[in-house]
Amino acid sequence: QVQLVESGGGLVQPGGSLRLSCAASGFTFRSYWMYWVRQAPGKGLEWVSIISPGGSNTYYQDAVKGRFTISRDNAKNTLYLQMNSLKSEDTARYYCAGDLNYNPTLVVTRIPVGQGTQVTVSS
Repeated sequence: QVQLVESGGGLVQPGGSLRLSCAASGFTFRSYWMYWVRQAPGKGLEWVSIISPGGSNTYYQDAVKGRFTISRDNAKNTLYLQMNSLKSEDTARYYCAGDLNYNPTLVVTRIPVGQGTQVTVSS
């Protein structure tokens, strides 16, 4: 059974940092492209960052480029998102997702497997 458990969210002031984690189980993590997606209040899912199975290729939405860093530890079946210089517009529930292919358009149409972790950026 596929499980994705996100953690690390919280309330942070603008300019602050958070590190999200996603513990994966039930599938061959090292073979999957992994995604961080988020859903802001009243909006649909959008992809934030993507990492290739081996970790050598990463992609970011323009809105987070230079501020967020995605990484993975295939030995620990864990995905990370380091978020720096947080802005109010980063407020959302963050989810991780996986796919055997690079396909962000498809991934954001799926219902997230995990519960997500809430990130709130506010003073």
